[in-house]
Amino acid sequence: MSDKKPIYLTQTGMDELKQELDELINVKRPANIIAIKEARALGDLSENADYDSARDEQAQIEGRIQKIEKMLENAVIIESVDKDKVGLGSTVQIQYIDEDDDEGDEYTIVGSQEADPFASKISNESPIAKALLNNKVGDIVTVESPNGAYQVKITEIK
Repeated sequence: MSDKKPIYLTQTGMDELKQELDELINVKRPANIIAIKEARALGDLSENADYDSARDEQAQIEGRIQKIEKMLENAVIIESVDKDKVGLGSTVQIQYIDEDDDEGDEYTIVGSQEADPFASKISNESPIAKALLNNKVGDIVTVESPNGAYQVKITEIK
């Protein structure tokens, strides 16, 4: 492992990145090479929109391949999840203090590369995750957010 910042991933996240990398290298890159050849065959490259578009796509594909390779190089798999305290990979049920929300929320704490707020996956670098990490069921923690501090109670760790 290099001296770069570790990229925390679940095994699922690692598998998805490897699958995306495989797709880019073995499907999209060859298709893009064909598109460039076909556009080049059309003649004058200075006014060839198809060629420009294919070259732009090539840059995006190569950039994404490099980014994924670097992420995989620095990847640290989130192994076992401690059910006693909140950590990377934990799914945490919280209740907001001083709010009428009886439901509360449930979040899974993942590395920043896997964060997906719409799927309730939050980055370990987010304010709420930072507040929850290393705490236990029953703990009330203060979350420092850009909109001001608020408190939540940890009701369950899965």
